[in-house]
Amino acid sequence: MECRERYFMIGVDLSFTGKELRFEAVDGTGVHAITEQYAAKCGYTVSALPLLGHVELRASYFSCHTDNKVCASSQISRNVLYALNKTCTLSLQWSHREVTCEMNYMEVSVRSDVTCPIVPIGHKNAVRAVRSTASSDWQVTFQRPEEQMPSMNVSQARKRGYTFDSRDGRLLFRTPYGQPDSLSTEVNHRFRIYKTGICLYVILVTFYEGYFDDGGYMMWKTPEALYPSVGGTQIRIGLNGDAMEQLIAEKRGYIVEKHKGTVQIGIPYNAEGGHRKSFVIGSLYEFYAFDLSVEQISVDRDYVDTMLQFRRTLVTPLLPCTIFTRNQTVLEEQMFTIYLGDVPEDVMLVSIQLNERDFTLPFTNTSTYKVTEVLHPNGTHGYTLKVLFHDPVVKQKFFIEDAVLQFMLDINYTLAVLPGNDSYYHLASIVALFTDVSPPAFDAVCSESGIRFKLNSQPFDYLWELTIGLDVLTSDLADQRGYIFSNDSQSLQLDVPLATHGYKYQDVTLKGFSGTFEILVRVRETSEVQTSTVKTCLFNPKEFISKCIQALLSQMVSVKAEFTDLWHPLPDYVTYQNEIFYNKNDQNMDLVSSDATERLSLSPRVIVQCTYPLSSLHQLFTMYRFVSDTVGVGKIIRTVQPTAGTVTYSPAGNCACFQNLIYFYPFLGLQRPTRKPTAALQSTPRRIKPVVFVPGVRPSARYFRVSRVHNLAGG
Repeated sequence: MECRERYFMIGVDLSFTGKELRFEAVDGTGVHAITEQYAAKCGYTVSALPLLGHVELRASYFSCHTDNKVCASSQISRNVLYALNKTCTLSLQWSHREVTCEMNYMEVSVRSDVTCPIVPIGHKNAVRAVRSTASSDWQVTFQRPEEQMPSMNVSQARKRGYTFDSRDGRLLFRTPYGQPDSLSTEVNHRFRIYKTGICLYVILVTFYEGYFDDGGYMMWKTPEALYPSVGGTQIRIGLNGDAMEQLIAEKRGYIVEKHKGTVQIGIPYNAEGGHRKSFVIGSLYEFYAFDLSVEQISVDRDYVDTMLQFRRTLVTPLLPCTIFTRNQTVLEEQMFTIYLGDVPEDVMLVSIQLNERDFTLPFTNTSTYKVTEVLHPNGTHGYTLKVLFHDPVVKQKFFIEDAVLQFMLDINYTLAVLPGNDSYYHLASIVALFTDVSPPAFDAVCSESGIRFKLNSQPFDYLWELTIGLDVLTSDLADQRGYIFSNDSQSLQLDVPLATHGYKYQDVTLKGFSGTFEILVRVRETSEVQTSTVKTCLFNPKEFISKCIQALLSQMVSVKAEFTDLWHPLPDYVTYQNEIFYNKNDQNMDLVSSDATERLSLSPRVIVQCTYPLSSLHQLFTMYRFVSDTVGVGKIIRTVQPTAGTVTYSPAGNCACFQNLIYFYPFLGLQRPTRKPTAALQSTPRRIKPVVFVPGVRPSARYFRVSRVHNLAGG
């Protein structure tokens, strides 16, 4: 309940009272139902906005059943009675004449000492009423253009639906719209002017619905001067009865323009005091309602001021609600940031669907998703959603050829309009692209004992997998092969000691040899090799060769040596072959006994072959040791004989041969000789007929025992 400048207002929320609402005025004479007809006759206006869930009752201070000498009051009731009373004190002194244009009636009050000498615009033959000292002696004459109406007394006028009264030194006249004695005309097809002429005054009012323009203003118009004025007309504007001077209204965003005799008023759609409501009809809509008050104050040549008041409830048409999403994602943050904006104040976000997975709000404390509400001064609000790129709910796709990584997030916002919780869904699809996504690249350095590979972690390393050959590099693989492996969020480091699995060796000499190790980078989804890191280092062979010989000979029990000429790619080459039997489980085997030979034939074997150019050999086959000017290139073949008569060959390794000493280790890089004496053979040689065997001066040993190894590297 509020006191306004010229009326008393009761606002009712229908969610409290229900839709079946009625008002009743109560005074000393009884209870009077405020029906539509009774309201227009007695100075009440009921303005209902069901979509807003709001009903408003306005009661003129001159309305029936209101005592305006000291206060104004009114009451309201339903099936359940709610009695309301309000006492109001005028904040603005009455003008000499006040004309009110309400939604359902027009009303004029004049000070009793003011006669009607002024003829309104368009009326040339105003007729004065003859008055005696008693109001019952009043004679009322209605007037229409070019027509003189007969006079009647007040009682007769009241029977015809008009109200006449005299209160506190003011004379009152009120009439509903559409009475037989009033005249309605269209002016420029925009204004409807009601005219009712009486002796008190001739009432001229306009009735204009208004319209909503594209700039966000509710526009309303009225003629600038309905009554004669000296010095122009002052205008005051406001919502809900709170009128402001024109300059103040303009500072608050209102438009007040005078043009060709017309006053045009624009109300900002978000003006303070307006009403707004959202609702769902397929899509989300909104509308605005304004209880507009406009006052035009004029002064005639007799210095009598007249205040003309307009009260209108203006409603915009249905307007599409412009909720939007804005992608605020910063790629460096590795997360989606999406803003949902211009959400009306009566609409709330209740749930979110991310790539077809449903999540209710608020999220749990353990959730990786985050939604933050953002409030704005204009009454709207918004929501900011954050989702990590690498969250399982996010879809991603890697375009290998274009080196582009795409993250995709389809969002379905579920919003509820309050009250009632009508649901509205807002969809958005957000894509984040990373270009020039390159595979991991290692830095590799050589050391005396091996090669170190280091990789600084990048955000998208997970798209690839690292392999040694066909085997994926993991901590378990590193442990199995003797690598030293460490991996954290910052970097990955792999130390590959010399002689571990995966090396390829080349250019072996007494001065050194080269070792090559390769790490492959494969696309995780397809296992396709995209790139690799290859590092070749030069190593000193002394310590390594000694260790290799010790490692092999520590498992030997017996050695059977013989000379053959099995491999002869070219007539200028000869091959020296040792066949080594070993059994680590029977180191005390008696090699002299007859069954030792049989047991030896069933033992694992290593065949060591060394090929030399004939021109480089001295004392060939004449002694157990010989000297070669050229380093030989050889081959190691490991064999296993699980059963008598069956021979199984394992993959061959390679060896380097120096003089008649055989240095061998599990190389994978060396091949058999080619036509060039210093180069490794690139393909499997042809097996040809052996050359004529020339026996040595001394017969070859059939068997000999190796009990321990001393200074093998030195010969």
